[in-house]
Amino acid sequence: MGQSSVSSPDAEGRTSRLGGFYQLSLNERVATLAAWAALTPEECAWLAQGMGVERGDKMIENVVGRYDLPLGIGTNFTINGRDYLIPLVVEEPSVVAAVSFAARLARLGGGFRTGSSEPIMIAQVQLLGVADPELATAAILGAKQELLALANTSPTIARLGGGPVDVEVRWLPQTPTVPMLVVHLLFDVRDAMGANAVNTAAEAIAPRLEALSGGRALLRILSNYSDRRRAWAEVVIPAHAFSTAGFGGEAVIEGIAHANALAVADPYRAATHNKGIMNGIDAVALATGNDWRAIEAGAHAYAARQGRYAALTDWRVVREKMELLGSSAYRSDAVRLPDEADWPLLYGRLELPLAVGIVGGATRAHPVAQVALKILGVGSARELSEVMAAVGLAQNLAAIRALATDGIQRGHMALHARQMAIAAGAEGAAVDWVAERLVQEGQIRVERARELLAQDR
Repeated sequence: MGQSSVSSPDAEGRTSRLGGFYQLSLNERVATLAAWAALTPEECAWLAQGMGVERGDKMIENVVGRYDLPLGIGTNFTINGRDYLIPLVVEEPSVVAAVSFAARLARLGGGFRTGSSEPIMIAQVQLLGVADPELATAAILGAKQELLALANTSPTIARLGGGPVDVEVRWLPQTPTVPMLVVHLLFDVRDAMGANAVNTAAEAIAPRLEALSGGRALLRILSNYSDRRRAWAEVVIPAHAFSTAGFGGEAVIEGIAHANALAVADPYRAATHNKGIMNGIDAVALATGNDWRAIEAGAHAYAARQGRYAALTDWRVVREKMELLGSSAYRSDAVRLPDEADWPLLYGRLELPLAVGIVGGATRAHPVAQVALKILGVGSARELSEVMAAVGLAQNLAAIRALATDGIQRGHMALHARQMAIAAGAEGAAVDWVAERLVQEGQIRVERARELLAQDR
């Protein structure tokens, strides 16, 4: 067997391998979390109460109420040798179960290995009416140090070691309107998502850019295509981990590789494939108060970076160590691979832009986001982005494994039946027995759920 058993604790003496967690009562699950993250009674209460409408009234305009979504916990995650419990806010059935299942498989290969680049965001200043783009470019680049000093507008980020780091210039001669010069300000935002900081910096340098270029500044705003701020996750899992009564493990991992190949080659499949990845990533973003819309925009732009839309993941069967030499994690002898008897392996990798923060914005304004971050126990925005990449890879693995074996509907519809029972008016214990009958009958329909409730009454 590989380097890590499914239940061994990490270096901190904790294990995220919580067998039967879903079978506990709600209060028992909260108690488990409280012990894991040293939650206070007040923080436990926030999990149940959520954000009050009064607090929401201070966050956005025209508030009339509150819209709640479930907060679940993804279990079994080992990332870089440390165990994590993952807060997930999502309405779609099977996401929490799927990531937890995939994370349990990943433990058999030592868990996920992750990394990230520096937290560099891009601010754009659009310049119109530039008569001589070459002269303007030279003038702007010649004044780089002056521009960086003008852009150093955040004392907080500067105190943490961040701030503006570079200036780039792009000439766009063909657009739907007129030619334009676009200046990129690269800004290290440290543990912030960084939108406010880079927008302020763009505003600060715009007048000087006008003077240097002879043009007129129009847009001054961040780019959500944060391709300098990426995170990645990798995993290897022995083939035998995928063996079931109906499928051999090697056949399953070959099917997973073929499924990924379709998403690489075909944008129709890639859109659904990548949506599954974002099921996991967005759920962590929502739980921690991060901007999931910005993350989605960056991810899908990155998926099309080669000129066509494709899968964000790489899944393949590896039969010898030489095939892993291109991997950033597994080419090192410091990372122990599963024993030879456990080969072949399924290798997976996900890389994408992930601009997230653990300070400022909704991460501090929303009390449940604060509790979620405490449960995660991340110490930096980069660590959070790496955790999110691992969750995205896990969610994708669970989805394409299901597609390559029993099909996606078998497990998904069993969970969907609970939603149909609730929609029909079932409450308490009735939800479970109605859902069970719907699955037994193969009729996952709200009309049938209503009939069953009527008969019981």
